[in-house]
Amino acid sequence: MGKSLMIQGTMSSAGKSLIVAGLCRIMKQDGYRVAPFKSQNMALNSYITGDGLEMGRAQAMQAEAAGVEPSVYMNPILLKPTNETGSQVIVNGEVYKDMSAREYFAYKKGLIPDIRYAYERLAAENDIVVIEGAGSPVEINLKTDDIVNMGMAEIADSPVLIVGDIDRGGVFAQLCGTMMLLEESEKKRVKGLIINKFRGDKTILDSGIAQLERLAGRSVLGIVPYMDVQLEDEDSVTDRFDARRASDIDIAVIRFPHISNFTDFDIWENVDGVSLRYVSRAYDIGKPDMIILPGTKSTVDDLLWLRESGLEAAVLRQYNNNGCILFGICGGYQMLGDEINDTVSVRGMGLIPMATVFEAEKERTRVEGVFKNVSGVLACLNGLPICGYEIHMGQSYVKSGNDTKKNECYLTELTDNVAGAKKVEGYCGDRVYGSYVHGIFDKSGTVEAITSALAKRKGIETPGFHILDYEQYKQQQYDRLADVLRGALDMDKIYRIIESGV
Repeated sequence: MGKSLMIQGTMSSAGKSLIVAGLCRIMKQDGYRVAPFKSQNMALNSYITGDGLEMGRAQAMQAEAAGVEPSVYMNPILLKPTNETGSQVIVNGEVYKDMSAREYFAYKKGLIPDIRYAYERLAAENDIVVIEGAGSPVEINLKTDDIVNMGMAEIADSPVLIVGDIDRGGVFAQLCGTMMLLEESEKKRVKGLIINKFRGDKTILDSGIAQLERLAGRSVLGIVPYMDVQLEDEDSVTDRFDARRASDIDIAVIRFPHISNFTDFDIWENVDGVSLRYVSRAYDIGKPDMIILPGTKSTVDDLLWLRESGLEAAVLRQYNNNGCILFGICGGYQMLGDEINDTVSVRGMGLIPMATVFEAEKERTRVEGVFKNVSGVLACLNGLPICGYEIHMGQSYVKSGNDTKKNECYLTELTDNVAGAKKVEGYCGDRVYGSYVHGIFDKSGTVEAITSALAKRKGIETPGFHILDYEQYKQQQYDRLADVLRGALDMDKIYRIIESGV
């Protein structure tokens, strides 16, 4: 069985996910077979594995840093919030059921065998498993039957490092308070502390660190600087929704209350000459060149929010009066149709002659293929490759005359890599487009074609767009993250902790 190391934090957004990703990259560079693991993740950003199973996208990102194929064993329990008090519970990549928080809290101890099995599978196949905790290990009202922090450390018999966030302030209290509230048996597992997100001259911390180490009884194994690395965020804590910049081409993404898989648009943030901004108020819509309606966990609720907030009317004004292009992905694609039939029937935006019917089974698959049969402003996409995944409950039927299921205006021609079948999907009009494929924008050629088409419409002859190869860019960011952590952490000590637990 492989060794393990667990990274826990003093709070959400202390930096656990990035620390785990960086350690995975370092260990890969050092010749180890390494895999990430998080027993339970709560996120709307999810990922579909090669065998059609669903897992948290953060663990898929960490697997990419480790240079291994994402596996559902890296995240056996995924909670996808459906409202303020409930979530869809996904176990081993399959939907189990919707549960309230109280129901899940009473039920989760029964998931320990699934967690143990998943972890042991990874440990048997790898030299090191880097485990990520969730939130804080000392939420004392939640510690009963814990399965993601110290409870997981016990399952894996893993040493623990605790990360504190100095950028928010109070890092010494964070770390000392966490140690104080741990049980004695839990304290024994903690082998070191990490201070994360520091800005400035770290020598000014010397006296505070000396007191921290004395009070907490553990050494500080590194002071990690605030890192400007561009990697996928956890959806609950991202700050990219607030990003603003002025550029030649303006793309607005509607920020639904239940927005999911907004990682679909990360590539646009690295295109010089393009501004990508998230909009949640009609007042802020402006006059964008393209509006994207993204995926959502609650299509009907978010469509009604769009309508009640005035954003639907604002989007339609931009489309009808200012020539804006609309592009819907997954739930956003469904909204563009005539109607959505879930537990109730709701009128759509009426821009695509399409009906969507929600079904009991979730579609989960990876796909690859090409843009095909594309017309209108984005006809330049024809023939360009696509690689991504689908994850949705509804099935959409585009109408042609009296035939509801005949679709002569599809957007993509794909191979379903799980079922092995070929299909066409999506919709294209003159200025309205839709698809179920997450990752449809991930190819740099696709982004270049769309950007050039938008620039041409504005009469920009020499847009000067610089579009990076997205996969290459991500690999560069993982290496950059690893370089920063190597310089900040006592890796010799960390390897000794992994090997001997001291």
